[in-house]
Amino acid sequence: MRDLIELTGMVLKSTSVGEYDRRLVLLTRERGKITAFARGAKRPGNRLMAPSRPFAFGTFKLYEGREAYNLQDAEISRYFEELSQDMEGACCGQYFLEFGDYYSRENLDGSSMLLLIYQSLRAILKPSIPNRLVRRVFELKAMAIGGEYTERPPRAVSDSAAYAWEYVVGAPLEKLYTFTLTDSVLEEFAECVEINKKRFIDREFHSLEVLKVMAGE
Repeated sequence: MRDLIELTGMVLKSTSVGEYDRRLVLLTRERGKITAFARGAKRPGNRLMAPSRPFAFGTFKLYEGREAYNLQDAEISRYFEELSQDMEGACCGQYFLEFGDYYSRENLDGSSMLLLIYQSLRAILKPSIPNRLVRRVFELKAMAIGGEYTERPPRAVSDSAAYAWEYVVGAPLEKLYTFTLTDSVLEEFAECVEINKKRFIDREFHSLEVLKVMAGE
């Protein structure tokens, strides 16, 4: 039997397989994005039921199979269950998971993207930071982690918007959400992020379309 391995990560996606099982997409610090099966996770009372939910963050204990992993146990330190009380926040968080799924790859270091998603989910739960700012900061930093960004805004903007852009690109992930912007500066910042998204990202995100409707965009 293969050795049991422990990976730190978060559930990006959870889908039903058969009557009792779930197929998980995990973003892990050590091995990037992986697929794992949680056998029996849909059975009432099964110990894998809670760790198989999207947003679950912690240590996952798995056996490595030929094409996927098998989840044996998990120690979850954060479920982000507070998001269930905020529909817009939950949708924003789902977008972060979908975006992270898009940018992550197997067997590549996933630590930066994992920490970005974690910090961004925490930021959503802070009333002092507008969700729209969190979303745009997340998008720009995710593109920077993926190596697809411009060091300065892609068009002429105010000094405040330019400073915010340069700060997000260069700031440590732990200090990313330590500022706010006026409405006019946020509008400039958001427009520039959108320009880069159209330049570098070749797909649509379902959760973003829902989020736009909810946010009245």
